[in-house]
Amino acid sequence: MRPKNRTINNSSVDGFVRRRPANLGTNRQKSNASQSSQEGFIRRSPATQEISFESERWTDDNTLNLELGGNPEAKNPIKKPHFWQFKKKRELKNSEGNQKNSKKKKRIIIFILVLLLIVGGYFGWKFLQTSSKVFDGNVLGLLRTTKLKGEDEGRVNILLAGTSEDDGPDHGGASLTDSIMLVSVDTKNNTAFTTSIPRDLWVKYDEQCAAGYAGKINNAFECGESVKFDEPGYPKGGMGLLSKIVSTNFGVPIHYYGKIDYTAFKDSVDAVGGIEITVESNDPRGIYDPNIQPKDGGPVRLKNGVNKLDGLHALALARSRNAKGGYGMSRGDFDRTLYQRKMLIALKDKALSVGVLSNPAKISGLLDAAGDNVSTNFNTSELRRLHELSKKVKSSNIKSIDLANPDEPLVTTGMYSGQSIVMPQAGINNFADIKLFFKKLTSTDPLVTEAATAVVLNGSGQTGLAQKYAEKLSEKGVEVILISNASVDRPTSIVVDNSAGKKPKTKSYLLKDLSTTASDKTSVPEASKYKADFLIILGKSSASTSSSTQ
Repeated sequence: MRPKNRTINNSSVDGFVRRRPANLGTNRQKSNASQSSQEGFIRRSPATQEISFESERWTDDNTLNLELGGNPEAKNPIKKPHFWQFKKKRELKNSEGNQKNSKKKKRIIIFILVLLLIVGGYFGWKFLQTSSKVFDGNVLGLLRTTKLKGEDEGRVNILLAGTSEDDGPDHGGASLTDSIMLVSVDTKNNTAFTTSIPRDLWVKYDEQCAAGYAGKINNAFECGESVKFDEPGYPKGGMGLLSKIVSTNFGVPIHYYGKIDYTAFKDSVDAVGGIEITVESNDPRGIYDPNIQPKDGGPVRLKNGVNKLDGLHALALARSRNAKGGYGMSRGDFDRTLYQRKMLIALKDKALSVGVLSNPAKISGLLDAAGDNVSTNFNTSELRRLHELSKKVKSSNIKSIDLANPDEPLVTTGMYSGQSIVMPQAGINNFADIKLFFKKLTSTDPLVTEAATAVVLNGSGQTGLAQKYAEKLSEKGVEVILISNASVDRPTSIVVDNSAGKKPKTKSYLLKDLSTTASDKTSVPEASKYKADFLIILGKSSASTSSSTQ
């Protein structure tokens, strides 16, 4: 007889069970045996649970419970397929692989997020630390954009000064600003110009300094620091006095300043991965300066054409003047400042490039370069706007102004008080031409920008009228090249346009101001004698108008 508790299913094959031997069977077993067409087997009763699939999981009573985690009573157990169920085996394998990949991805994402938090926190801390040293205000100012001073008038002027205070105790004159540069940005037309102010330019300090009431402009910072300069409208200290001197003598308001030492410049160049400078020397060999020491990147040897410079060698070029056996900088300090302006533009382009802005290491380097080596009166809330403006001004739209341009020099060299100095072309302390030049360069007044020339003749019979009118035109930006008397007196004023219509705004102003119409130059004998853009002959009508307004 069959044991009572024997479980038939232990030897089951899917859909079939083994038949009991004939000699042990009953009539019911014989009947069942006849139902099988396969020797030794009979069809078993239907499975107690149908195979089902839910959410990519399937269950079957005839498969083994392989619930991951070792819990056979889990809500959705995973079953092991039979050896011939290849599709289900692939599905199970993929499911297990997906779970592993999902967990791996989650770990990677968490790691990246933690890393970003650490890096972001580090740079945030570093910027906060740097901004508190360099800029006015706090880091929260970066969350908003503030208009810059001068932006409403269409022009922002920045004075940059470089010192060698970080060059060690043995460096004499470390607080002298041997590099002074004016950067002016036209915020309406997205253009700019840079000009270097010669360090030996003779100026008045209007302060009792150790050097006296006047001296070279590179001593103005030290003077301002020593007398604790403090006047309304200017920063305090050395940069305040320097700003006042430049603004007064050049006729350009100074809105911001930046004082930078050697370390800041050198490290900034290194932080952006170096800069490229095109050397255009009048010597076919390029530039050579044997006076820069090896520890400072010397001797300077640069070929004509493009040269890539790291921070040390960029600083060496910025300090080169071609003295004592060098070549390639025949104009000495004027050529040196020319390359300083080139390097400033190259550094600006590199710092704003995608390769730098997307590189945390380079941004960190720039922040380190600033640190204790830069001081400025820019507020943190103004930095964002400054960055926006800088991106809009292309290098091709930045004009480099050379005050010692051989074609139209505004300054010259000379001797004064036993010293070799630089002074205005018009003479010591005569900055009239320089003021007019920068007024034309920075003004939005069309009369100023047209920069017309004029000859003013007095045909009114009233003494001094031509001089008065010439002064009025000069204030408007018209350059009067000659003041004289007309050959004959005239009842009305005459304006002759010799510019061939190239100065329309000036012409319109003159005709309206003198209440006259343009005269043909063929009808005015004096017109052939002068080459100015406009010939102006003041008549008696102008004299009566002038008298009535006095």
